[in-house]
Amino acid sequence: MPRLSISFTAERMPAGDSLAALTERCAVMCTDMLGAALDNVHIAYLAARQGRGHPASAELAYRLGPERTPELMDEFMRQLDQAIQRHAGLTARIRCFGYANDSLHARN
Repeated sequence: MPRLSISFTAERMPAGDSLAALTERCAVMCTDMLGAALDNVHIAYLAARQGRGHPASAELAYRLGPERTPELMDEFMRQLDQAIQRHAGLTARIRCFGYANDSLHARN
């Protein structure tokens, strides 16, 4: 279950149509590249009151698996960077966090 959270400073939050296009691109990346079922893809946009740092940041939490190699994750981050630049006009700080199935405790 990939969970992608993208934060923008409140004053730089993209318009609704740009967010819709970014959502579609990110969902395709999660299904095609990461092999996730669309129903398991969660994408959230957060408006941040930035004190310091990049005006955009992205964090992906995903389950580790043999198909999710470092090379694949590097390509995922490259494409995510391009998508955020295209749809938001910003360069984001991107971090991906993999976790093992046995460390997952979840509901719903």
